Amino acid sequence: MSTIDLFPAGVTADGVEPTAAELDAIEREAPVIAAEVDLLDVEISLLDRPVSELDARRLRRARRRVLAARRALANLPVMGGAA
Repeated sequence: MSTIDLFPAGVTADGVEPTAAELDAIEREAPVIAAEVDLLDVEISLLDRPVSELDARRLRRARRRVLAARRALANLPVMGGAA
């Protein structure tokens, strides 16, 4: 029986812990991740019932929050890159 490597080489710099740059990248993307989770919550709540006007409004707002978070992330200056 072969084993499955859950942490393949090259995932992190030293193979054990994320680097400071990787942690910074995660922190920068946290608002986008939170907005996407909120959107997913709304979408899941709408799976088993007809969409009312209030539900449609919640969905539109969640989508706008995702787009706003992505736009804000795209407009952030690149840290540690070539200037």
